[in-house]
Amino acid sequence: MGLDSDKKKLMSSRYKINNSSSEYLLEEEKDLEEGSGVEKMKNKGGQYDGQLKYGSNDSLLPGMYDDVALICLSWVCRFDYASLSCLNTRFNFLMKSGYLYELRKQLGVVEHWVYMVSDPRGWEGFDPTRKKWMRLPKIPCDECFNHADKESLAVGSELLVFGRELFEFAIWKYSLVRGLWVKCEGMNHPRCLFGSGTLGSIAIVAGGSDQNGNILKSAELYDSSTGKWTMLPNMHSPRRLCSGFFMDGKFYVIGGMTSPNDSLTCGEEFDLKTKKWRKIDGMYPNVNRAAQAPPLVAVVSDELYAVEYLSNMVKKYDKEKNSWDVLGRLPVRADSSNGWGLAFKACGERLLVVGGQRGPEGEAIVLNSWTPKSGVKDGILDWKVLGIKEHAGVFVYNCAVMGC
Repeated sequence: MGLDSDKKKLMSSRYKINNSSSEYLLEEEKDLEEGSGVEKMKNKGGQYDGQLKYGSNDSLLPGMYDDVALICLSWVCRFDYASLSCLNTRFNFLMKSGYLYELRKQLGVVEHWVYMVSDPRGWEGFDPTRKKWMRLPKIPCDECFNHADKESLAVGSELLVFGRELFEFAIWKYSLVRGLWVKCEGMNHPRCLFGSGTLGSIAIVAGGSDQNGNILKSAELYDSSTGKWTMLPNMHSPRRLCSGFFMDGKFYVIGGMTSPNDSLTCGEEFDLKTKKWRKIDGMYPNVNRAAQAPPLVAVVSDELYAVEYLSNMVKKYDKEKNSWDVLGRLPVRADSSNGWGLAFKACGERLLVVGGQRGPEGEAIVLNSWTPKSGVKDGILDWKVLGIKEHAGVFVYNCAVMGC
């Protein structure tokens, strides 16, 4: 996308941006409308005619109108935001306002970062482009939450971590904009061991178990722009230890168990437009047991891929035939731990496998990636090492990929 087309796209929606997407320009215009602000600007050689304009000393990038400068800044790597915020007060306010994330969304600028936790030191983020690691602040939770099993998902510019505190389920969210953890509003039906998927700024969780161990068939939608949970219609079957994902704009749930001894091979599809669930018999024929991890699935370019634990093979789902085709072998073993401790995620146009290995220098977490567009050659997938985290254990407790 060229700069000219980006500018036209921004100009066509500028009123919307200024009045709803961010407080950044609103705050700047408010300052300018005050008499002292206008006079100060005129004294610096700027001009003010009711629109946001700056003199050379006031602009974000000297000699460039702010709306053009903001387009340029929206293409800057997110890893550099911390450095930019240290330049001056205006850049600091810009980075903390969240304005650039809204602008990136409108311009279609997306970077995928991997967030994971594999040792007691807490969550870390990995930038696949810069090959850089970043440690997140510790979650200000109680000790019960720290040591309990947790689940996670990335939605919008937030990382949500689900777990259990001393007396109830709790959700903590890390805001990429604010750079800190805050308590998230709880679900209408608190749960664990659920299936989940994200699409832009929304996420859906379905099934799972409540605090009393009852298996649920309810589902809820989370909107990261409001921080609110909304109930959705119930699924056809209750299920726990299931997996969820979005494909072709619809939400799916596959696998799981409907009772301590009964596994499900059917899947369910939720249409956001009609608000109805559709049952798909035989969508996931690999029967999983209570000792096994939920299905390891990922969607790249609206195509569904899964890991078969016992054979360590990657499979692809055929939508028309409702069947699975074997593609090739994983770069790590999943059978030794029944799928636990391994992450299988979509990272842009790549499939990502995150798992531990033991080498001469000790334990490490290795991020392997494969691009489906590269194809399969003689039953071999061309896995490439995307990153390595040394001395980080060999078990991935939680992993999520955020694209914003």
